[in-house]
Amino acid sequence: MSKKTPKTALVHDFLLKLGGGERVLKVFADMFPDAPIYTLLYDEKSVGSVFPKERVRPSSLQKLPSFIRKRQKYLLPKMPGAIEEMDFGEFDIVLSSNSAFSHGIITNTDTKHICYCHSPMRYAWDWTHEYVKEQNVGRFKKAAIALLLKKIRMWDQIAADRVDKYIANSKTVRNRIMKYYRKDAEIIYPPVDVNRFKPQKKKENFFLIVSTITPYKKIDLAVQLFNKLGKELVIIGDGPQKPYLQSIAGPNISFLGFKSDRETAQYYQNARAFIFPGEEDFGITPVEAMAAGTPVLAYGKGGVTETVIPGVTGEFFNKPTVDSMGQGLAKLLTNEKNYSVTAMRDQAEKFSQERFIKEIEKAINN
Repeated sequence: MSKKTPKTALVHDFLLKLGGGERVLKVFADMFPDAPIYTLLYDEKSVGSVFPKERVRPSSLQKLPSFIRKRQKYLLPKMPGAIEEMDFGEFDIVLSSNSAFSHGIITNTDTKHICYCHSPMRYAWDWTHEYVKEQNVGRFKKAAIALLLKKIRMWDQIAADRVDKYIANSKTVRNRIMKYYRKDAEIIYPPVDVNRFKPQKKKENFFLIVSTITPYKKIDLAVQLFNKLGKELVIIGDGPQKPYLQSIAGPNISFLGFKSDRETAQYYQNARAFIFPGEEDFGITPVEAMAAGTPVLAYGKGGVTETVIPGVTGEFFNKPTVDSMGQGLAKLLTNEKNYSVTAMRDQAEKFSQERFIKEIEKAINN
C-alpha cells in the first residue's frame, strides 16, 4: 500500500511585492504545487504573475476597501486576529514563511507547523525604539504606538509557542529566535538562483545597487557618497524613498526602477562592484552579485557576514556612515585585482536553490 502524500499548505505574511521573502515562497510553491497559499493581504497587480489569484487564500482583511489595505501600519492591531482566524484543519503540514505574523496560525495537534523564519518581527523587537522615533506624530501618538508594539510583542511570544519546528535563514536570525522566543532553530540559508548568472571578468565602470528603496536599506548613504565621488551608480528597484533620493542625487546616479530578472542579471554581470549599505537578516542580492562574478561592498553586520568573505569576494565597512562606506570602497578598489571570479562563483554556489530544496525536504521529513 503506497504511503499517503501529506496535504500541505503555505503561509506568507503579505503578498504585496516581489522581494527576497517572496523568492523563497516561490520555491516553496514549486516544491508543493498543490498547496494553497494563505496570506494576510494580496495584491494581484504586483504579484499575480508569480502567485496567481486562484492559488491564494487571503485573510478577512482583504475584504476591506483598497485605500485601507494600502495603509498596512494602521491594520497592525487587526493582524494577529486575522491570522488566527485561518483554518488549517484539512492539512497535515503547514509551512509558514515568516517575518511578522504568519507563525501565529493555530493548527490542530496532528498538523505539523514548520516555520521558515526570515526574522522575528523587527519593528516590534530590535528596531522598536527606532520605529517609534521615525513616526512623524506627536508624543502622545508615539506613546500609543509604543503601547501597541508592547501588546504585539506579548502576542508574538505566545504565537511563537505554536510552531512545531523553527528553521532560520541565517545564524543572525537563529540568534534572534533564541533571544526573543527562547527556541532553537535549524539553519537553512535561502535559495539563490545562481544559474541565471554568467560570471564576467571584463567589467564596466559603474557600481550597482539592487534593492527596494526604503529607509532601512540605507541607500541614502550610497547616494551621498557617490554624490561626493562623482562615480557612476546605478540603482535598480522601487520604493517609497525613491522620490526623495532622486531629489538629492547628482547626474552620475541613475534610478532604473523595476527590471526583469534577465535585465538585472546583465547589470550584475557588468558592474564593477555591488553596493549593499543596509543590515539584512540574510541578503540574497550580495550572493547574486558574487554568482555574477562581481565583488561586494557591504555593511559588515547581519547575514552578509555569513556570505561575503572579506579580501576574497568583497569588503565590509564598519559603521553605517558615509565616511566608513567611503573607506570601504577605497579598500575594495585597492584590492580589486584580488577578487577571483572563480572564488566568488564558488562562494555563491554554496547558497544554490538545489541545495535549499534538499535541505528543506530533509527538515520536513525529519
